[in-house]
Amino acid sequence: MPRRRAVRLTVIVAAVVVLILAAGSAATVWVVRRPLPQTTGTIELPGLDAEVDVVRDDQGVPQITADTSADLFRAQGFVHAQDRFFEMDYRRHVTAGRLSELVGENEDALAADKVIRTFGWRSVAEQEWPLLEASTRDYLTAYAEGVNAYLDTRSPESLAVEYTVLGLQVEVEQPEAWDPIDSLAWLKAMAWDLRGNYDKELARATSYAAVRDVARIDELFPAYPQDLNAPILSELATAEASATTDAAATDAAPANATETSAVDAAAVDLASSALQASVQAAEDALAAVPHLLGAGEGIGSNSWVVGGEHTASGKPLLANDPHLDISAPGIWAQVGLHCRTVTADCPFDVAGFSFAGFPGVVVGHNDQLAWGITNLGADVTDFFIERIAGGQYLVDGERVDLTTRTETIEVNGGDDVELTVESTGHGPIISGVLTDTNSARVSPLPDGAPAGVYEISLGWTALTPGRTADAVFAMDLAHDADDIAAAAASFDVPSQNIVFATTDGHIGYQAPGRIPVRAAVEGGPVPSNGTWPRPGWDSRYDWQGFVDAADMPAAIDPPQGYIVAANQAVTPAGVGPFLTADWDYGYRAQRIDDLVAERVEAGTPIDTAAMSEIALDDANPYAEVLVPTLLDMQLDSDFDRTGQDLLRGWDGRSTTDSAAAVYFAAVWSNLLELTFWDDLPANSRPDGGSRWLEVVRGMLDRPDDPWWDDRTTVGVVEGRNEILTQALTSARNELTVELGKTTSDWSWGKLHVAAPQHAVLGGEAAPELVRRLVNPTPRAVAGGSSIVNATSWDAAQDSYAVTSAPSMRMVVDLDDLDASTWVTLTGSSGHPASSHYSDQLGPWAAGETFAWPFTAGAVDDAARDRLTLQPGA
Repeated sequence: MPRRRAVRLTVIVAAVVVLILAAGSAATVWVVRRPLPQTTGTIELPGLDAEVDVVRDDQGVPQITADTSADLFRAQGFVHAQDRFFEMDYRRHVTAGRLSELVGENEDALAADKVIRTFGWRSVAEQEWPLLEASTRDYLTAYAEGVNAYLDTRSPESLAVEYTVLGLQVEVEQPEAWDPIDSLAWLKAMAWDLRGNYDKELARATSYAAVRDVARIDELFPAYPQDLNAPILSELATAEASATTDAAATDAAPANATETSAVDAAAVDLASSALQASVQAAEDALAAVPHLLGAGEGIGSNSWVVGGEHTASGKPLLANDPHLDISAPGIWAQVGLHCRTVTADCPFDVAGFSFAGFPGVVVGHNDQLAWGITNLGADVTDFFIERIAGGQYLVDGERVDLTTRTETIEVNGGDDVELTVESTGHGPIISGVLTDTNSARVSPLPDGAPAGVYEISLGWTALTPGRTADAVFAMDLAHDADDIAAAAASFDVPSQNIVFATTDGHIGYQAPGRIPVRAAVEGGPVPSNGTWPRPGWDSRYDWQGFVDAADMPAAIDPPQGYIVAANQAVTPAGVGPFLTADWDYGYRAQRIDDLVAERVEAGTPIDTAAMSEIALDDANPYAEVLVPTLLDMQLDSDFDRTGQDLLRGWDGRSTTDSAAAVYFAAVWSNLLELTFWDDLPANSRPDGGSRWLEVVRGMLDRPDDPWWDDRTTVGVVEGRNEILTQALTSARNELTVELGKTTSDWSWGKLHVAAPQHAVLGGEAAPELVRRLVNPTPRAVAGGSSIVNATSWDAAQDSYAVTSAPSMRMVVDLDDLDASTWVTLTGSSGHPASSHYSDQLGPWAAGETFAWPFTAGAVDDAARDRLTLQPGA
């Protein structure tokens, strides 16, 4: 049963590396272990005002204590460089469109560089620098000084073993000094992977070319099921809090929309070969961008906060587990940042999860407030169809000059590559980046104009300079709801749900983000709510501004005493500002809500153990929807019925040892293939996430729905029962090949495996011994897509392997911060030879967490290694 395979960037490593690693000699051990940092004793760090203490616990997590904010972040930069500099260097090469400088002549790297240079991430970051608070610039500068102090003491080979491996293929020079802009550019990569519905917008367009029926396409993107899965703020009446309304739910334009005339508005044929060629070229370009945080349906998060009236301690509890890519090293770097004496000049006392390459803590808690984040999924991107000819594009009947610039991409060991970037008023043109303009994209233009082409430009809020960096430090210092709201006002991209709790007993929710306002276009050729590509030549479809931060949804101490934010709809339909039409469909969120509500209604106090138990829940919502109907199907043979019988009495949980769970996953995968592959293009095949569960849920009550019919069977019209029966039998045959004839030998964990992979050296193009060095041992895991324990897999691929997962798990106890718990996907170190490279992976897979010391006494008690950083010349 063929499925699409994900393509990862890899580097062909010289065969001599295999010999080096296979030798097993003392020299080999020295090469691999040489980059490990000093974590005890004393080191001079130039620029420090006073000594800084760095202690590490049994997991190697650093806790940093300093007298000044500058010293604190200078030390954080030094420690990040100690533990993860290659990861930082890789990230800055990606975000600057300079990956080819690092890895050499590589088709994937060059494609990534072209697209990211077209986006202009680095340029936007440079424009953000003067917009930031002076204190933020000081923190970023001190951090860079710490990184550079470490670089000054090390050669490339002693910074990371990756440089040794790359050096066998390309020229490896001393890494250039870290610049504060390198940190800001990283925020663009974060925003890119966590943007909203861009993939669904393009999927509608490409699917339409095959189906040519808007109503049928709409069936594949059903409305959020608010009667089934509650929005985050379902109990709150926030309609009057916003002056902007849902453009998809009303005929009136938003109050701040600008009326413009329609020009040639009807001329959008999404099924035309010319336009589809442009859309496909745009998709190819976007697919070339490396995902540093993750991609696909599984990218999301769970977070929930419970008020003290429902907890054992009488104080709030907060849990968070962002669902991101499973990489090695893991995405997060745990850290504690403590001013020795908290004052106005040194106000930080915070711990949590940071990004190597950026100072501060992104998710965690300070001494008075804890916060978690989940992807809000707001629609912050739009694709504009542009009509272009002779260096100009069409707007309201007028031809406007394109903006152009030239980028030079340096290739390590190869020739420079020149790239011309073109932009319209909507954003950069992406369809021509990897595919040259050609006759396949010829577009109609007004009489007398030269022949033109369709191109696709990208409108994205992150390409407007913003102040997200300010928001990171504001969150680190937040003490109450007002502080969170102030931080959110600067948190431009990516748009996230923020849940928070305070030590004085409050819980709350805040939605941040720069959200475009779209006019309600009457009589236009495509919907105006951001769900389809927009005609760039009709200015009525231009963004009309952004939602005011004061109008973004928020709540404090809701009556039910808890808040769940897990990527579902934020407010009831038509309430508050329009955020998106493409939410996660809320099955994870509703399950968390139900589990909390059960305890509340039973009067069972919730503690940290209960919060962790909820995070690991593996109840499968797909089973609840599908199994009753699957059991009604009549199978002809005993062999096939032995598979179906696994579903009888199944508790619906996707545990690692469950034979029913793996059979059900195979049935689901086959069902999607049999139902939709004959109708949809390959790049729009179902990934099996929550949207497809909602689609199929609706179709079960329509046994003769045309989607059930397999168009490849001539003269036969299949209905629901035929497809479900085929899915049951195909799954039985598939697993017989994969796992054996006897169903008692089957288990979900044999196929559902989390295998973190190194971004550069971990792919199939690298020699096996290199992969063994940099890729941790895969682990069987429970859970699945749209399950609370969100170890997602992609039904469009030929594997049940995990594609994204909880990148960390944390539970914060606001009564006793030292009683909080945390775990990250792999470990605290980025060095493959370190004992902390993957020492948390096994416990993570088993659902275990570690103690999270915070106060000075607890940090001291947990210390295993002690390092003193001293002022140096």
